[in-house]
Amino acid sequence: MRHFGHISPAAREGLFHREPSTFTAESPAKMLSVALGATLYSPATRPSLAEDVLKQAARGVVSMVLCLEDSIDDAEVTDAEANLIRQFAALAARDAASGPTAGSTGDAQGEAGEDVPLLFIRVREPAQITDLVHRLGDSVRMLSGFVLPKFTEERGRHFLEALAEAETACGRRLFAMPVLESPELLHLETRGDILRGIARSVDKYRDRVLALRLGVTDFCSAYGLRRAPDMTAYDVHIVASVIADVVNVLGRADGTGFTITGPVWEYFRRQERMFKPQLRRSPFLEGRAEELRTALIEHDMDGLLREIELDRANGLLGKTCIHPSHVAPVHALSVVSHEEFTDAQDILSPERGGGGVLRSAYTNKMNEVKPHRAWAERTLQRAEVFGVAREDVGFVDLLAAGLTN
Repeated sequence: MRHFGHISPAAREGLFHREPSTFTAESPAKMLSVALGATLYSPATRPSLAEDVLKQAARGVVSMVLCLEDSIDDAEVTDAEANLIRQFAALAARDAASGPTAGSTGDAQGEAGEDVPLLFIRVREPAQITDLVHRLGDSVRMLSGFVLPKFTEERGRHFLEALAEAETACGRRLFAMPVLESPELLHLETRGDILRGIARSVDKYRDRVLALRLGVTDFCSAYGLRRAPDMTAYDVHIVASVIADVVNVLGRADGTGFTITGPVWEYFRRQERMFKPQLRRSPFLEGRAEELRTALIEHDMDGLLREIELDRANGLLGKTCIHPSHVAPVHALSVVSHEEFTDAQDILSPERGGGGVLRSAYTNKMNEVKPHRAWAERTLQRAEVFGVAREDVGFVDLLAAGLTN
């Protein structure tokens, strides 16, 4: 699979200076953690879940979470588990009939050339991990791992031990994506201890922790808050402070950090607006782009675009998504611009190993080799999986292309 793999090769060639690389579920964890992109959540109760997975893959989704936790009623868990077993069996049957998929070492192609995304199950309790892996049988090869809710050191230890046991039982690699969302993490008097405990826990299982996810909705719930569609998570100061501390402890660029994904954007339908739209007109002035701008504003996507930019500025990569319409904006804004790529290459040039300062190739900024090295390394990692845009291609072009399906 690859990002923007759902658009034609000719369209990709016109958009990218360097096209996104292909990857499979067997690719290195470091690559997959960057490649997650917009991770689309879906309730595990959906009767046509296998078809939904393939349909979303055809629209550019490369990672999905099938949820047994907050998205379903407590009384639905047993039926949802049984539904997951059936749906994974259906995906595995299509895989066997049509060749390699994301669950194997091939090119992640399902029937009719559809990619199968990286699939994760969000569980409620540790025992579900070992039980589901056992019940999945051979179709476990379609599974990439589990999402672990309300993760703390004590609670997380049981989840991660269950994951290790399940790996041994099924004989394949399974990843964990802990969700940081407990009230103790939000509360100032316990936050430091909780973060240090989480750091100890995930460091022990570093090779299996693909990414850390932020449960901002739960953070807001602890104080009876809910952000409006024209406000980002960073406008809610109590939430922004937690994000900053999580990145401070768990997102460092010194080799100890993890990929931390952006929080969910809750809105996807038109709301009455209180503030002016956040999208300037100038990037949308050509062709039908003004129509795209209007559609984004009408569906509160201008706030989402703003939050995605703030996510990356604050050290987050990728995003939890609860609606398919959020996927294309996340991926369009994840592509590395030609300017970013040029700066990163200049900074990491072997002849610059001794440091120093140089003017950027675009002659609009200072590139200081040693302080900007970690940024440059991360930028090239993102460039590998999301590609590098051509010099004259902006996010509007990439967004429009991502929405073609």
